[in-house]
Amino acid sequence: MQRLIAAALIAILPALAQAGERWLTLPHPGPMPAAERFGLAPVNGIKMYYAVYGSGKPVLLIHGGLANANIWSAQVADLMRDHMVIVADSRGHGQSTRNEQPYSYDLMASDYLALLDFLGIEKTDLVGWSDGGIIAIDIALHHPERLNKVFAQAANVTTDGVDPAVETNPTFGAYVEWMAEEYARLSPTPDDFDGFVNQIAGMWATQPNWSDAELAKITVPITIALGDHDEAITRVHTDHMAAVIPGAKEVILKDVSHFAMLQAPEEYNAAVRAAID
Repeated sequence: MQRLIAAALIAILPALAQAGERWLTLPHPGPMPAAERFGLAPVNGIKMYYAVYGSGKPVLLIHGGLANANIWSAQVADLMRDHMVIVADSRGHGQSTRNEQPYSYDLMASDYLALLDFLGIEKTDLVGWSDGGIIAIDIALHHPERLNKVFAQAANVTTDGVDPAVETNPTFGAYVEWMAEEYARLSPTPDDFDGFVNQIAGMWATQPNWSDAELAKITVPITIALGDHDEAITRVHTDHMAAVIPGAKEVILKDVSHFAMLQAPEEYNAAVRAAID
Protein backbone atom coordinates (compact mmCIF):
# COMPACT_ATOMS: atom_id res chain seq x y z
CA MET A 1 0.00 0.00 0.00
CA GLN A 2 2.80 2.42 0.93
CA ARG A 3 4.48 1.93 -2.43
CA LEU A 4 1.16 2.44 -4.26
CA ILE A 5 0.68 5.72 -2.45
CA ALA A 6 4.23 6.79 -3.29
CA ALA A 7 3.66 5.87 -6.95
CA ALA A 8 0.51 7.97 -6.98
CA LEU A 9 2.40 10.88 -5.49
CA ILE A 10 5.06 10.59 -8.18
CA ALA A 11 2.31 10.70 -10.82
CA ILE A 12 0.97 13.92 -9.32
CA LEU A 13 4.30 15.76 -9.39
CA PRO A 14 4.46 16.50 -13.17
CA ALA A 15 1.05 18.19 -12.98
CA LEU A 16 2.24 20.25 -10.05
CA ALA A 17 5.34 21.24 -11.99
CA GLN A 18 3.19 22.44 -14.89
CA ALA A 19 1.50 24.79 -12.45
CA GLY A 20 4.79 26.69 -12.40
CA GLU A 21 5.79 26.13 -8.78
CA ARG A 22 9.35 24.85 -8.93
CA TRP A 23 9.36 24.12 -5.20
CA LEU A 24 6.86 21.34 -5.90
CA THR A 25 9.17 19.62 -8.39
CA LEU A 26 11.83 16.99 -7.84
CA PRO A 27 14.28 17.25 -10.77
CA HIS A 28 16.82 14.47 -11.03
CA PRO A 29 20.48 15.52 -11.23
CA GLY A 30 22.50 15.19 -14.39
CA PRO A 31 25.49 12.84 -14.68
CA MET A 32 28.49 13.50 -12.48
CA PRO A 33 31.60 14.95 -14.15
CA ALA A 34 34.66 12.77 -14.57
CA ALA A 35 36.49 12.42 -11.25
CA GLU A 36 40.22 12.99 -10.74
CA ARG A 37 40.19 10.03 -8.35
CA PHE A 38 37.63 7.84 -6.63
CA GLY A 39 37.48 4.70 -4.57
CA LEU A 40 36.50 3.08 -1.30
CA ALA A 41 38.25 4.41 1.80
CA PRO A 42 38.59 2.17 4.88
CA VAL A 43 36.86 4.31 7.51
CA ASN A 44 35.71 3.30 11.01
CA GLY A 45 35.10 -0.31 10.05
CA ILE A 46 33.25 0.45 6.80
CA LYS A 47 34.17 1.11 3.17
CA MET A 48 33.27 4.69 2.27
CA TYR A 49 32.86 5.63 -1.39
CA TYR A 50 34.46 8.95 -2.30
CA ALA A 51 35.36 10.97 -5.39
CA VAL A 52 37.58 14.01 -5.90
CA TYR A 53 37.18 16.60 -8.67
CA GLY A 54 39.25 19.58 -9.79
CA SER A 55 42.00 21.38 -7.90
CA GLY A 56 42.34 24.39 -5.64
CA LYS A 57 40.91 25.23 -2.24
CA PRO A 58 39.12 22.12 -0.93
CA VAL A 59 35.38 21.96 -0.36
CA LEU A 60 33.59 18.89 1.00
CA LEU A 61 29.96 18.32 -0.02
CA ILE A 62 27.86 16.11 2.29
CA HIS A 63 24.47 14.86 1.09
CA GLY A 64 21.30 14.33 3.10
CA GLY A 65 19.63 11.27 4.54
CA LEU A 66 18.86 8.35 2.16
CA ALA A 67 20.64 10.13 -0.74
CA ASN A 68 24.11 9.74 -2.25
CA ALA A 69 26.86 11.93 -3.67
CA ASN A 70 25.28 12.04 -7.14
CA ILE A 71 22.75 14.56 -5.83
CA TRP A 72 25.54 17.17 -6.07
CA SER A 73 26.28 16.91 -9.82
CA ALA A 74 25.42 20.55 -10.63
CA GLN A 75 27.39 21.82 -7.64
CA VAL A 76 30.41 19.66 -8.46
CA ALA A 77 30.41 20.87 -12.08
CA ASP A 78 30.42 24.49 -10.91
CA LEU A 79 32.80 24.31 -7.97
CA MET A 80 35.43 22.07 -9.60
CA ARG A 81 36.35 24.96 -11.93
CA ASP A 82 38.39 26.51 -9.12
CA HIS A 83 38.16 24.17 -6.13
CA MET A 84 39.14 20.67 -5.16
CA VAL A 85 35.68 19.17 -4.60
CA ILE A 86 35.29 16.09 -2.41
CA VAL A 87 32.07 14.10 -2.30
CA ALA A 88 31.29 10.83 -0.57
CA ASP A 89 28.43 8.50 0.22
CA SER A 90 27.71 8.53 3.96
CA ARG A 91 27.81 5.15 5.72
CA GLY A 92 25.12 2.84 4.39
CA HIS A 93 24.20 5.30 1.63
CA GLY A 94 25.00 4.92 -2.06
CA GLN A 95 28.02 2.69 -2.57
CA SER A 96 29.26 2.86 1.03
CA THR A 97 28.86 -0.06 3.40
CA ARG A 98 27.50 0.02 6.92
CA ASN A 99 27.96 -2.19 9.97
CA GLU A 100 26.08 -2.87 13.18
CA GLN A 101 27.24 0.32 14.91
CA PRO A 102 24.21 2.44 15.81
CA TYR A 103 23.94 5.55 13.66
CA SER A 104 24.83 8.86 15.31
CA TYR A 105 25.85 12.22 13.95
CA ASP A 106 29.07 12.00 15.97
CA LEU A 107 29.90 8.71 14.22
CA MET A 108 29.06 10.08 10.77
CA ALA A 109 31.16 13.19 11.45
CA SER A 110 34.00 10.89 12.49
CA ASP A 111 33.64 9.03 9.17
CA TYR A 112 34.09 12.23 7.20
CA LEU A 113 37.05 13.38 9.30
CA ALA A 114 38.69 10.00 8.75
CA LEU A 115 38.05 10.36 5.01
CA LEU A 116 39.76 13.76 5.04
CA ASP A 117 42.70 12.14 6.84
CA PHE A 118 42.77 9.38 4.22
CA LEU A 119 42.89 12.01 1.47
CA GLY A 120 45.53 14.09 3.28
CA ILE A 121 43.27 17.15 3.66
CA GLU A 122 43.81 19.04 6.90
CA LYS A 123 41.19 21.76 6.49
CA THR A 124 38.25 22.34 4.16
CA ASP A 125 35.14 24.35 3.46
CA LEU A 126 32.01 22.27 3.97
CA VAL A 127 28.64 22.36 2.23
CA GLY A 128 26.04 20.17 3.90
CA TRP A 129 22.42 19.51 3.02
CA SER A 130 19.92 18.17 5.58
CA ASP A 131 21.74 15.35 7.43
CA GLY A 132 24.89 16.67 5.76
CA GLY A 133 24.26 20.07 7.31
CA ILE A 134 23.85 18.44 10.72
CA ILE A 135 27.15 16.60 10.24
CA ALA A 136 28.74 19.94 9.31
CA ILE A 137 27.49 21.49 12.55
CA ASP A 138 28.76 18.47 14.50
CA ILE A 139 32.24 18.97 13.04
CA ALA A 140 32.07 22.71 13.69
CA LEU A 141 31.27 21.98 17.33
CA HIS A 142 33.87 19.32 18.00
CA HIS A 143 36.62 19.82 15.41
CA PRO A 144 36.57 23.47 14.30
CA GLU A 145 40.25 23.25 13.39
CA ARG A 146 39.28 21.12 10.36
CA LEU A 147 36.95 23.71 8.84
CA ASN A 148 37.29 27.04 7.06
CA LYS A 149 33.65 27.97 6.37
CA VAL A 150 30.35 26.09 6.47
CA PHE A 151 27.18 26.31 4.36
CA ALA A 152 24.47 24.26 6.11
CA GLN A 153 21.16 24.00 4.25
CA ALA A 154 17.98 22.49 5.71
CA ALA A 155 19.70 21.34 8.89
CA ASN A 156 18.18 21.08 12.34
CA VAL A 157 19.87 21.09 15.75
CA THR A 158 17.04 19.50 17.75
CA THR A 159 14.40 17.01 16.69
CA ASP A 160 11.60 19.53 17.15
CA GLY A 161 12.99 21.46 14.20
CA VAL A 162 11.39 18.88 11.89
CA ASP A 163 7.90 19.67 10.59
CA PRO A 164 5.64 16.64 11.30
CA ALA A 165 3.76 17.33 8.05
CA VAL A 166 6.79 16.08 6.10
CA GLU A 167 5.55 12.52 6.62
CA THR A 168 2.59 13.13 4.29
CA ASN A 169 4.21 15.59 1.89
CA PRO A 170 3.94 14.45 -1.78
CA THR A 171 7.35 15.74 -2.85
CA PHE A 172 9.06 14.11 0.09
CA GLY A 173 7.20 10.87 -0.52
CA ALA A 174 8.44 10.86 -4.11
CA TYR A 175 11.97 11.53 -2.85
CA VAL A 176 11.89 8.49 -0.55
CA GLU A 177 10.65 6.28 -3.39
CA TRP A 178 13.39 7.61 -5.68
CA MET A 179 16.04 6.95 -3.04
CA ALA A 180 14.78 3.38 -2.63
CA GLU A 181 15.47 2.91 -6.34
CA GLU A 182 18.90 4.51 -5.99
CA TYR A 183 19.71 2.23 -3.07
CA ALA A 184 18.80 -0.86 -5.10
CA ARG A 185 21.00 0.40 -7.95
CA LEU A 186 24.09 1.39 -5.96
CA SER A 187 24.23 -0.34 -2.60
CA PRO A 188 26.38 -3.41 -1.86
CA THR A 189 23.26 -4.67 -0.01
CA PRO A 190 20.65 -3.74 -2.64
CA ASP A 191 17.77 -5.71 -1.11
CA ASP A 192 18.03 -4.21 2.38
CA PHE A 193 16.65 -0.69 1.98
CA ASP A 194 14.08 -1.26 4.73
CA GLY A 195 16.77 -2.48 7.12
CA PHE A 196 18.91 0.54 6.30
CA VAL A 197 16.02 2.95 6.88
CA ASN A 198 15.12 1.28 10.17
CA GLN A 199 18.72 1.57 11.36
CA ILE A 200 19.11 5.25 10.53
CA ALA A 201 15.61 6.09 11.80
CA GLY A 202 16.79 5.17 15.27
CA MET A 203 19.13 8.16 15.09
CA TRP A 204 16.50 10.50 13.67
CA ALA A 205 14.15 9.73 16.57
CA THR A 206 16.47 11.32 19.15
CA GLN A 207 19.16 13.29 17.30
CA PRO A 208 20.40 15.92 16.93
CA ASN A 209 19.82 17.39 20.37
CA TRP A 210 22.24 20.28 20.93
CA SER A 211 21.54 22.96 23.49
CA ASP A 212 21.73 26.68 22.80
CA ALA A 213 24.75 26.79 25.12
CA GLU A 214 26.56 24.24 22.94
CA LEU A 215 25.68 26.05 19.71
CA ALA A 216 26.91 29.33 21.20
CA LYS A 217 30.42 27.84 21.29
CA ILE A 218 30.67 27.50 17.50
CA THR A 219 33.49 29.65 16.14
CA VAL A 220 33.53 28.53 12.50
CA PRO A 221 31.99 31.05 10.05
CA ILE A 222 28.67 29.48 9.11
CA THR A 223 25.80 30.23 6.75
CA ILE A 224 22.44 28.73 7.74
CA ALA A 225 20.27 28.31 4.63
CA LEU A 226 16.69 27.20 4.11
CA GLY A 227 14.33 27.07 1.16
CA ASP A 228 11.27 29.24 1.73
CA HIS A 229 9.05 26.21 0.99
CA ASP A 230 11.08 23.56 2.84
CA GLU A 231 8.92 20.52 3.58
CA ALA A 232 10.98 19.17 6.46
CA ILE A 233 12.57 21.97 8.52
CA THR A 234 10.60 24.85 10.00
CA ARG A 235 11.51 28.48 9.41
CA VAL A 236 11.15 29.24 13.14
CA HIS A 237 13.79 26.63 13.93
CA THR A 238 16.15 27.95 11.26
CA ASP A 239 15.73 31.52 12.52
CA HIS A 240 16.59 30.33 16.03
CA MET A 241 19.71 28.50 14.83
CA ALA A 242 20.96 31.62 13.07
CA ALA A 243 20.27 33.73 16.16
CA VAL A 244 22.05 31.40 18.58
CA ILE A 245 25.19 30.52 16.59
CA PRO A 246 27.67 33.42 16.92
CA GLY A 247 28.12 35.36 13.69
CA ALA A 248 25.89 33.03 11.69
CA LYS A 249 24.45 34.37 8.45
CA GLU A 250 20.92 33.29 7.54
CA VAL A 251 20.03 32.87 3.86
CA ILE A 252 16.48 32.13 2.71
CA LEU A 253 16.47 30.57 -0.75
CA LYS A 254 13.48 31.74 -2.80
CA ASP A 255 10.82 29.54 -4.40
CA VAL A 256 12.55 26.28 -3.47
CA SER A 257 12.06 23.52 -0.94
CA HIS A 258 14.23 20.96 0.85
CA PHE A 259 15.61 20.03 -2.57
CA ALA A 260 16.90 23.47 -3.51
CA MET A 261 20.13 22.24 -5.13
CA LEU A 262 18.01 20.34 -7.68
CA GLN A 263 15.26 22.92 -8.18
CA ALA A 264 17.46 26.00 -8.67
CA PRO A 265 21.06 24.85 -9.15
CA GLU A 266 22.46 28.13 -10.47
CA GLU A 267 20.99 30.14 -7.60
CA TYR A 268 22.09 27.49 -5.14
CA ASN A 269 25.64 27.53 -6.49
CA ALA A 270 25.73 31.32 -6.21
CA ALA A 271 24.61 31.11 -2.57
CA VAL A 272 27.29 28.53 -1.82
CA ARG A 273 30.00 30.63 -3.45
CA ALA A 274 28.86 33.72 -1.54
CA ALA A 275 29.29 31.73 1.67
CA ILE A 276 32.63 30.04 1.09
CA ASP A 277 34.58 32.12 -1.47
